Amino acid sequence: MSSPDLQRRSLRYVDALREAVAQEMRRDPEVFVFGLDVDDHRAIQGSTQGLLEEFGADRCFTTPLSEDAMTGVAIGAAMAGMRPIHVHIRMDFLMLCMNQLVNMAAKAHYMYGGSVKVPMVVRSMIGKSWGQGAQHSQGLHAMFMHVPGLKVVAPSNAYDAKGCLIAAIRDDNPVIFMEHRLLYSTEALVPEAPFTVPFGQARQMLRGDDITIVGISNMAMECVRAASLLSDLGVSVDLIDPVSLVPLDMATILASVHRTRRLLVVDNAWVSAGAGAEIVAQAAEHLGGDGPLVLRRLGFAPTTCPTTPVLEAAFYPNPTNIAQAAYRMLGGDPAWEPDPVQAQLAYQQVFKGPF
Repeated sequence: MSSPDLQRRSLRYVDALREAVAQEMRRDPEVFVFGLDVDDHRAIQGSTQGLLEEFGADRCFTTPLSEDAMTGVAIGAAMAGMRPIHVHIRMDFLMLCMNQLVNMAAKAHYMYGGSVKVPMVVRSMIGKSWGQGAQHSQGLHAMFMHVPGLKVVAPSNAYDAKGCLIAAIRDDNPVIFMEHRLLYSTEALVPEAPFTVPFGQARQMLRGDDITIVGISNMAMECVRAASLLSDLGVSVDLIDPVSLVPLDMATILASVHRTRRLLVVDNAWVSAGAGAEIVAQAAEHLGGDGPLVLRRLGFAPTTCPTTPVLEAAFYPNPTNIAQAAYRMLGGDPAWEPDPVQAQLAYQQVFKGPF
């Protein structure tokens, strides 16, 4: 990581996003932010707070409700040498500009023989929130992982959020930047000075020998809590956060699975043809000939995102069912359930380092 050893303080994920953008806008006058309601008083949950006041309406402005056309504006501006940050609020809304992202932004550099660059960042949130359900909760990152020319990042903590966003803004390629809304209030130690977190370098969150668990986006935090439950059984978890999904650091994951021979991937999306499927497939291809492997994916239940808390509890992976799945992969009692009090305490587990 390129962060200098400077003063670090505890910072919320959402404030890390805002700080990253503000610092890059001060550094480079070609950086600008636009999207529906980025200049509203609520400022996209606070992630664009103060940008309008500091940089003016020419560099921080709202847009019409026309994702396709506005993505075209972002692509054109990027081709012309600017560095737009296009905020779509919800990842679901990217479905309205898929042709622009997949056929235009992702392919321009290739189709013009490398003479054209498209340095744009596409910010979008995923995750449940007060019953938003079917059309406002989806994690669709696997769709973008499928397309050459797009980079896809999903930081799980405030440190990586700031470093990845600065790296994305400086990158000469289109970057899909995925933010889980439940992470916005979480804190980590973050340097005040600008720094970058390079893409393609996974983060080792916990070290253990019994099972490798890969947690994507907010599921990395849920896996920290699951590991706490498993530790009561004497199970040690090698927990990895990919940080970026394209490029994907399979070397770190494979080195871990080579030791543990067990891999559980927990995603914020459906398992079919998802990020977990890609990681598990690569593990099987590279390590399957070296001996037995136990592989499993967890993610959304195979149905549309529900709205009620009762159904959400069954739909999304949580520390209890992640721990249960891992324990069964180790040959543990399939009927084991963590003590309800311990399961509640697991939600007090947070990840603040090492950074």
